[in-house]
Amino acid sequence: MRQKFHLLFFCFIIGNSLFSQTPQLTENSKVSLLTCATGDELYSAFGHTAFRVQDPALGIDVVYNYGTFDFNQPNFYLNFTKGKMIYSLSRRSFEAFLYEYELEKRWVKEQILDLNLQQRNQLLAFFEENYLPENRDYLYDPLLNNCSSITGDILKEQFGDAIVFDGSHLEKQYTFRQLVRQFMGVNTWSMFGIDLAFGSPVDRKASVQEHMFLPYYTMEQLRNTTLNGKPLVKRERTILNYSEHSQKGFFLLSPLFWFLMLLAFTAIATYFDYKHKARSRWLDFSLLFITGLAGTFLFLLWVAADHTSTPYNFNILWAFPVNTIVAFTLVFQDKVPQWAPKYLWSALGLMVIMLLLWIIKVQIFSPVLIPLLLTLAIRYLYIIKYSKL
Repeated sequence: MRQKFHLLFFCFIIGNSLFSQTPQLTENSKVSLLTCATGDELYSAFGHTAFRVQDPALGIDVVYNYGTFDFNQPNFYLNFTKGKMIYSLSRRSFEAFLYEYELEKRWVKEQILDLNLQQRNQLLAFFEENYLPENRDYLYDPLLNNCSSITGDILKEQFGDAIVFDGSHLEKQYTFRQLVRQFMGVNTWSMFGIDLAFGSPVDRKASVQEHMFLPYYTMEQLRNTTLNGKPLVKRERTILNYSEHSQKGFFLLSPLFWFLMLLAFTAIATYFDYKHKARSRWLDFSLLFITGLAGTFLFLLWVAADHTSTPYNFNILWAFPVNTIVAFTLVFQDKVPQWAPKYLWSALGLMVIMLLLWIIKVQIFSPVLIPLLLTLAIRYLYIIKYSKL
């Protein structure tokens, strides 16, 4: 154990001394892009991208990884919510990088770039400059500035107009929401939460380069990219060959199942309320309070966060923030206030506007919402009718 520690310490010292000054790569060097398969966790659901630099003559084989984050950062979850998430460029040995994917049984593919020696050294110097403590951190954006999209940005920054991203291989240019849904089932809690938080900006078509925020699209794009008129990728190989991870959902745990159960429960409760000329005040309170709370959170993501994907979110037309206040007004009195029917008619009107925005594709909403919208409509209409008794 002691010998192993000394060996690791020795490797650490040698590795740092190699890069105390940026080395000049030899003719045998290679710069490549690594694409890693999707994983089971939400943060790995879209795969991963990183750069590899290797030079056997210098004993260099390192990975530059722009997807490094730390759960233990101060205020990690608050910063993520506010759109102030900091990611970092890390540098580690290729062997250490690969070990994680072997454990998780995720495939890793490599695309060796057709670069001359000057271009390889240019990229290495860029990575090393980026890796300096004062440069390695960057403001993360899940759609516009992540470990994968940064690939296209780096190539454009380093090689300018000599790099051409040809989009002819794309069946069509998708919207950001459509691209995300290709990797996550619509009827999952993760995708439902993403659909809920995303506003209308993600329903615009992504440019050819913007498709590269997804690692699989980056890998395919590099196959259709030229540098000075020649293919950028010299050759490809599979380093780890595992089957694609598949998402196996269980319907009884899905949001659609639970929203259908809520719809059925509400319909039955409303029927008995009608038969007994009563009102289930705690049901009304729960529906109004929860939707109002959700709407307040979405509104704050719109106006108070720095996310590029959460403004102009018309989910607040059904998850109306004012519902939170109305919930407390209705729960403590059996008689419906005189102003309540007008408010509920307005709430129903906002839901109709939301459906129109959906139809004309201003914003695409989760289809899982339909039972929830019907649930709200049933109770709103019943409270209006009850107010006349």
